[in-house]
Amino acid sequence: MQADGQKGVDGGLLPDANGRDGDPSGQKESDGKWQKPRISRKSLMKCCLVKWIIASATPQGSNSVDSDLELSMVRHQPEGLEQLQAQTKFTRKELQSLYRGFKNECPSGLVDEETFKLIYSQFFPQGDATTYAHFLFNAFDMDRSGSIRFEDFVIGLSVLLRGSVTEKLRWAFNLYDINKDGYITKEEMLAIMKSIYDMMGRHTSPCVKDDAAFEHVEKFFQKMDRNRDGVVTIDEFIEACQKDENIMSSMQLFENVI
Repeated sequence: MQADGQKGVDGGLLPDANGRDGDPSGQKESDGKWQKPRISRKSLMKCCLVKWIIASATPQGSNSVDSDLELSMVRHQPEGLEQLQAQTKFTRKELQSLYRGFKNECPSGLVDEETFKLIYSQFFPQGDATTYAHFLFNAFDMDRSGSIRFEDFVIGLSVLLRGSVTEKLRWAFNLYDINKDGYITKEEMLAIMKSIYDMMGRHTSPCVKDDAAFEHVEKFFQKMDRNRDGVVTIDEFIEACQKDENIMSSMQLFENVI
């Protein structure tokens, strides 16, 4: 993805690197004109996962079968759209479009880690997205089943794209807490940060130094670990983020690598 000309903020949650806005879907009609995306809100279309879904959504005309009926066509049926609409901040039409694309890409109703790796390798061809895709998949795969249901997928997207500041920070904490023990260590944060730098690739603007990830984490941890015990709790994480304008500004770029 691309950061719309923005740069990461020193000491924030994301590296100072701009990714490229790839679009492997080639969303063009036969006459060469771009198709109007079904979910047109800018915040949605910045998201790699949403672009992947929308690229696979089937055309929706006046005679289209209602999504409630389509739900019965897959082996793993998601919850009703009304319930998902209540659990997320997506509209019914947005959920329908997301579901059509999800069903086309994942007929079983489940998405696995290899699919995540494929998505991010397409959107970030200049780097190696394998490790970041692994960490991101684990953040969505809360029950450690090795697959993600449509319900969990859209609930996670809703938090990331339209959640409150606190909700987004809690989700970010979950991403950095790799072993899910309720704490973030410097090693965990460095692993995530390195994976983002690797995904962005070396041909970024501005140029990224080899030790940039380490320096980034050092600055971040000094702000987070108030009692200097070597770990960051979720309360420390949220409090420090909300008090630091640099970190909160970089959170606005977080969606560019989701």
